[in-house]
Amino acid sequence: MSTLRNFAEALISLLPPRFQSMLRWRFIKFGLVGASGTVINIVVLYLAQEHLLKNIADFHTRLNYSIALAITLATISNFYWNRRLTWRDRTRSAPQPALRLFAKYVMAAALSIVIQSLLTKWLALYLHYLFANVIAIVLSSVVNFVANDKLTFRRKREKIPADGNPNPGAPPPAHAHDKP
Repeated sequence: MSTLRNFAEALISLLPPRFQSMLRWRFIKFGLVGASGTVINIVVLYLAQEHLLKNIADFHTRLNYSIALAITLATISNFYWNRRLTWRDRTRSAPQPALRLFAKYVMAAALSIVIQSLLTKWLALYLHYLFANVIAIVLSSVVNFVANDKLTFRRKREKIPADGNPNPGAPPPAHAHDKP
């Protein structure tokens, strides 16, 4: 296991410093949440396709509805756990109503959802639909992470006044040239 960790650390060290810490911890949490969402997605997809929506005769129509249901439930679960675990530090510093944050989460994840849906349907022409779905989830998860990190759970930037002093009540910083 330490060899794998060393290899991962070596790869991460090749990235710019601002991405290194993000990949070390936040992306790992995101991956764990995503893994649980993947399980939910696959279970719901299977149950909907094979049991819940069995009355829909056309396979591809049933698959469309099954994918939509699976993605919806997995998205709700992922939002909840990403908010509570992955980006917990950011939601505390800038509290927002859960419904508003969820709307932003869904908008940020929309591209990922489209990619996942289209890839699943396309790959299902060549592979079993569950295997196609797993591949699509893996590929779209990178888009999902970046979109949510930059849009939904972005860091709240402190506003710096025009004079450049972030603490308006504090005296301006002393500069070396200000000494008598």
